[in-house]
Amino acid sequence: MEGLAIDAPRQWYANTPTFVAPTLVDTRGGPVRIPTGVPDFDYLAGGIPAGSTVLLIGEPGAGHQEFALTSAAHLMLHFDDPELHRFYLGNARGPFEYPVGVVYVSLTRAQDQVMREVSGAFDPTYHEVLARHLKFHDISPSYFVDSVVPTSWSSVEQGLLAGLASGTATVRPTASPLAAIADALEADGPGNLVLVDSLTDLLVRRGVDTEEVLTLVKGLRRRSKSWGGLVYLLLTRGVAPPAVEAALIDSVDGVLSFSWATSPMHSSRQRTMLIEKFMSVLSRIPQEHQGRFVIRVSNVSGLVTTQYERV
Repeated sequence: MEGLAIDAPRQWYANTPTFVAPTLVDTRGGPVRIPTGVPDFDYLAGGIPAGSTVLLIGEPGAGHQEFALTSAAHLMLHFDDPELHRFYLGNARGPFEYPVGVVYVSLTRAQDQVMREVSGAFDPTYHEVLARHLKFHDISPSYFVDSVVPTSWSSVEQGLLAGLASGTATVRPTASPLAAIADALEADGPGNLVLVDSLTDLLVRRGVDTEEVLTLVKGLRRRSKSWGGLVYLLLTRGVAPPAVEAALIDSVDGVLSFSWATSPMHSSRQRTMLIEKFMSVLSRIPQEHQGRFVIRVSNVSGLVTTQYERV
């Protein structure tokens, strides 16, 4: 497709990489695996193969964003507070490898907005850890450039986040949103945990072709295999037509689906998580545990799985 040549770096679909790819096979047998940092889930799943592109799709507020942020903070505790990290890892078997940092690519939100949400929702440790290890790409100037939004609303003030050591990366406002995402990922994707927030913004934006979004995701899935690390793509359930949603699910390595559930046995709603697709993960989970995870989000421990239900 023509759009891929414009919006994604040639390395994403060329046969010859431009740098030496990391070894993604463990010397003890099998692919190198990275934990998610979500308690109990890693024990059952055994981590996720390095280089995976994972779609986190969910109903509004059901936990897909909390999963991504919990994963990012808990993995970086491996470097900052190994003892606390081992606590969150629980009885997960390993051995595991770890991303070297966190890259957050945002289409519409500024870094201070995201970090304030982290401060308001979680224990201060989460903010402190992410602030030390976060590389933020604010591509809102590209997203809003030809819209009714005034330039002042989407401008990036370099001094706004001077207290964050990792700094903020920006892109040329003239680049298309798809090209801006590709450039940001090509620059900082290798070896990192990447959060793309979000495919929802892309799919509702006027002028962004759905086929080009799908092609970009397919190219990213191919390219991420040479990066190692993990890529999380956030998507709100129901925003895209069913055919597009199905195509996105088919274009990634794994899909974790988040939803709200009600039961006659409970007087309140509960959040649940389902491994909708992930061949290299589902094959490792015992059949009796291949159900729906009940999850809980707290300010102290982030997102945790509390039990699982047959579905």
